Amino acid sequence: MNIQFNQVMPTPLASISHGTESIWGNSATLEPGKKILLNASSGKGKSTFSMTVFGIRKDYSGKILYDNRDIRSFSTDEWVEIRQRKIATVFQDLQLFHKLTVAENLLLKNHLTDHKTEQEIRNMLAELEIDHKWNAPCGLLSMGQQQRVAIVRSLCQPFHWLILDEPFSHLDERNSLKCFSMINRECDKQHAGFVLTSLDDDNRFPYDYELKL
Repeated sequence: MNIQFNQVMPTPLASISHGTESIWGNSATLEPGKKILLNASSGKGKSTFSMTVFGIRKDYSGKILYDNRDIRSFSTDEWVEIRQRKIATVFQDLQLFHKLTVAENLLLKNHLTDHKTEQEIRNMLAELEIDHKWNAPCGLLSMGQQQRVAIVRSLCQPFHWLILDEPFSHLDERNSLKCFSMINRECDKQHAGFVLTSLDDDNRFPYDYELKL
């Protein structure tokens, strides 16, 4: 799925100066299947980007197009289908259900499409060394553990694009590399692309190209 930004400017960011390389106020394309780093300093709109491209925030001028169709034209039912099968995300605030267990958070998401088996989900947790938290309420996990759960949850669905808003901010180098390896592998399986937002030039991982805010 091709995603285009045509002169998009979020209302809260309109008074801030943006460079000629910024996707805000200019034209930019997220090419299908590409692995993209979205680099920006604090306050430039990384979370705004994630929530806008996901169709949650609508306070912007310009147009965002999915395969040449303005996302403002999508019905509620169309958004349900898109969010279940075309775009997955890891929000900066994670949006886990804190009173539910890790298992309940993951299986609740997976049951929408039955994309993974329970054993596959357990295996992903084991790969990230948090399988022992299967029955633990998410609210009792550390932030780093919660980030890993949120990453696994985002992979419990089919997708064309995976939008990741600073997904490794509470992880050390070792766990960041483990998570990136899993993300990369799952995207390759689905011939999908991802956009990973970062505060700086993150050279730890291979990207096809970089965009700026």
